[in-house]
Amino acid sequence: MEAGPLSGPLSGLLAGLRVIDLTRNLPGPFGTRMLADLGAEIIKVEPPEGDPARPLGTLFEALNHGKECRKIDFKNAAELTQLRDWIATADVMVDSFRPGVLKALGLDWEALKALNPKLVMVSITGYGQQGVWAQRAGHDLNFMAISGVLDQVRAPTGELALSNVQWGDLAAGSSMACIAILSAVYDAGKRGKGRHIDVSMTHGLHAHLVMPKSTGALLAPMLGGRMPGAGEDMLNGVLPCYNLYGTADGRHLAVGSLEFKFWKAACEVFERPDWVNRHWQRGQMPGSPDCIELRQDVAALVASKPLADWAARFEQADACVTPVLTLAEAQAHPLFAGQAQVQPWSPVG
Repeated sequence: MEAGPLSGPLSGLLAGLRVIDLTRNLPGPFGTRMLADLGAEIIKVEPPEGDPARPLGTLFEALNHGKECRKIDFKNAAELTQLRDWIATADVMVDSFRPGVLKALGLDWEALKALNPKLVMVSITGYGQQGVWAQRAGHDLNFMAISGVLDQVRAPTGELALSNVQWGDLAAGSSMACIAILSAVYDAGKRGKGRHIDVSMTHGLHAHLVMPKSTGALLAPMLGGRMPGAGEDMLNGVLPCYNLYGTADGRHLAVGSLEFKFWKAACEVFERPDWVNRHWQRGQMPGSPDCIELRQDVAALVASKPLADWAARFEQADACVTPVLTLAEAQAHPLFAGQAQVQPWSPVG
């Protein structure tokens, strides 16, 4: 599938919003690409050598289609003056520099709000504007590691997973930045004044730990007071009804029958009515001997047939059970097939 600008009713939602984008690599460009998809005018400002993502042609296009790309030499005073002129007519400026870099260029918040009082400035940083970590370099893996999120992304055996989806960059960076931009633009429209917001990817990731912090506190008393480890928490492997199971052909089936009604439907497909009431919402304690035994029994049953067999059996069942697809299989799936660019938004009315 090739990336391309969004067309249709949603492409004009942000028409008239002008954004100066100084960001590079992944977090900022993906965030402003989403704004571009919704109709915002994005002026991408690059250094003379270009965004570091440019050599990765398909990635650069996926992140920056629909934007107007310009280049300036940030070391040239005259070109910085040109950049200030662009910012003076913008609604938003987004950057991803380390704290202090823009101040050295005369592009800090105090200078820019004097130039454009309604300007919204959003800075995407690794660790925030202040504190002992503010000046440290980092990438997605580092943000995942120091926030505590990477420790939660483990197999039930305890092995860490090196995710090929950059959750720190995208969920805690791009998405959080979009929320900040749109919220601040809304506020500026009411008050007539802009503001500067910092988006720390590490802090954003830590905020996403809402489930393990909450469920861990619930399960800790059952574990001698310690927080659950790999395979011991509600959604990372302790429950038979919410787990990944290997199939006969080395693939995996995702059983997400967390609620009793879905587990009942799954048991019908499994042809095991005796399993129905062995569920956490029917009193089965997470990690109990019965829980462990049932998880082993489900694993043995799923392992008896290939993935295609289970996928066909669950195709019409309202049980929250799905095959684990490869990237190629997902792209060919009816949910995505034929779409030039997959979008999370679609008009309903």
